[in-house]
Amino acid sequence: MLGLMQNWPLTVDKILDHAKNWHGDREIVSRSVEGPIVRSTYAQVHARAKQLSNALLSLGIKPGDRCATLAWNTGRHIEAWYGIMGIGAVCHTLNPRLFAEQLCYIINHAEDQVIFTDLTFLPVLQENRAKMPTVKHVVVLTDEAHMQPDVFPGALCYETLIGQQSADCIWGGFDEQTPAALCYTSGTTGNPKGVLYSHRSNFIHTLVTMGTDVMGISATDTVLPVVPMFHANAWGLAFSCSAAGAKLVMPGQKLDGASVYELLETEGVTFSAAVPTVWQMLLGHLRDNRLKLSTLKRVVIGGSAVPEALVRAFRDDYGVSVTHAWGMTETSPLGTLATPTGKTIKLDAEEQLRYTLKQGRPPVGIELKLVDDNGARLPHDGVTFGKLMVRGPFVVGQYFQGDGGVILDDEGYFDTGDVATIDPDGFMQITDRSKDVIKSGGEWISSIEIENIAVGHEKAALCAVIGAAHPKWDERPVLLVKLEAGQSASKEEFLSFLEGKIAKWWTPDDVVFVEDIPLGATGKIDKKLIRERMKDYVLPTAKATVSA
Repeated sequence: MLGLMQNWPLTVDKILDHAKNWHGDREIVSRSVEGPIVRSTYAQVHARAKQLSNALLSLGIKPGDRCATLAWNTGRHIEAWYGIMGIGAVCHTLNPRLFAEQLCYIINHAEDQVIFTDLTFLPVLQENRAKMPTVKHVVVLTDEAHMQPDVFPGALCYETLIGQQSADCIWGGFDEQTPAALCYTSGTTGNPKGVLYSHRSNFIHTLVTMGTDVMGISATDTVLPVVPMFHANAWGLAFSCSAAGAKLVMPGQKLDGASVYELLETEGVTFSAAVPTVWQMLLGHLRDNRLKLSTLKRVVIGGSAVPEALVRAFRDDYGVSVTHAWGMTETSPLGTLATPTGKTIKLDAEEQLRYTLKQGRPPVGIELKLVDDNGARLPHDGVTFGKLMVRGPFVVGQYFQGDGGVILDDEGYFDTGDVATIDPDGFMQITDRSKDVIKSGGEWISSIEIENIAVGHEKAALCAVIGAAHPKWDERPVLLVKLEAGQSASKEEFLSFLEGKIAKWWTPDDVVFVEDIPLGATGKIDKKLIRERMKDYVLPTAKATVSA
C-alpha cells in the first residue's frame, strides 16, 4: 500500500516559482562586475531565467547536458542557475580560484557544452579555449556595451541572447531524481571529483537549512551570501533565500572588508555567511576605522574552524551572533551547525562558547558516526577521536562518472576524511583532516585546535600547524605564523601564549615565522602546499635527539 497524497516532484524550479508568486517584489541587489549596484526582484529574475531557458533550448541544450558557470555572486548568476536547472540541464559551477589546468580537467570531465562567464575570467578561458573541446558556446554575463570581442572572439552576449527570447517556458515536468547541479571537490588529493546533486537532494537540503536550528532564514531577513556560489552552491543560500522570500544582496567580486561593510550597512543586512578569512578582513576594517554594525545580527561561518578570538570579537564588540557550521561538497554542503539546545542555552556565556566553537550537531536528515581504522564504531563521549562518517538524503552516494569506485561503507555511510569527536549532547568537533592529524608517540594531536588558539595572539594574522618528522615520537607539531603587518615576535612569545590552553605534550616543538600562509581554492589553509614548502625542514628537537 502507498500513501494517497499528490505526486508533487521536488524540483528546484518550484522554489523560484514560489518566490515569484508570493515574494515577487522582494529585492535582489547585486554589486555588478561592471561596477554599479544593480537592483532586481524575484519576479524579474524569474522572467529572465525563463528567457535564458528558451535561449539554451535554441542552442540545442537538452536535459542532462552540462552547462557551466564561471562567475561571481550576482543576480545574473542566479538567473543562469535556475534557467539551466529549470529545463532539466545540469548547472556546473566552476571555481575560478583553481589553476587553469584544473579548470580544463573539470570542464572536460564534465563535458560542459556551454560556459557562462563574467568578464573577469575571459582571459583564462580564451587562453585555454583549445583545451575545452566539448564547449560549444561561451556566454558573457554582461550587456553589449561591456562586451570585449577582442579578448574572446565569438563569445555570446548574455543580455542580447536572452533579449531575443520569450519569458514563456515550461519548467519541470521531470522526475525529482533528475540531476540539477554538479560541483567538484577541491582536489586536495588526486584529481577533483564531481558531486552530482539531484533536484530532490537540493530541495530537501533547502527545507532543512531553513529550519530555526539550522540557518533559520525568514522573509524578514536581508541576506548577504559572501560565500561564493561556486563554493558548494553558496551553502544552498540561492535556494533557501528564494524559498523564504528573503532579500538577497549579492557582493560580486569585491570581498574585502570595506566592500563587505558597505553592503552590510547600505542594504540593512541581517544575516550573512562566509569563511573565516572574510570575517577576519571585515573585523580588521571595523577596528581600523572604529566602525559599528547597525543591522547585522547573525553570521554563519564555515569552510574551516572558527578562531575563538573571532567569535568573541563579534559577540562582545559588535553584538553579532556567530554560528559555526561544518559541511563539504559531498553533503550539499551543510552537515552540522553549532546552534544551542535546550540544555546548552541555559549555560552562561563562557560555557556556551565551548559549544559554539564546535562544528555542531546534525539536523534532521543527517546521520553521523565515528569509527576506528577497522570500521568499528566509537563512543560519542566528546573525547574519543575517530573517522567521521555521514549519510543522508543529500549526501553523495557515488562520484560523477564513477570516480573513486565504491565510496560508502556497508551501512551506507560516506567517509568525510575528517577526524572528529562527538559529545553526549550530539555536538561534533573536527580535530583534523585524516591526512593532517599529527601522530606523536602513538597519540593524536589536533593541529586545528592549536591553530585556533594561536591565531588569537594579537600579533598573528594567520597560523598553521603541521607535523614534522621526529626520530623518537614519529611526528611533532610545528607552528607557522604569519604576523600582522609591521609586527615582530619571538618563538617564546607564542609558546607562552599557548601555555595552559593546550595539553603540555601538544606544545609545538618549534615556531616558524613566514611571509605567507597559502590558502586553497575554497579559502582553507593549504597544508599540502605548506608541507611541500617545508619538506627540507628539520626540527631542532629532532637534531638534538639524533645528536644524543
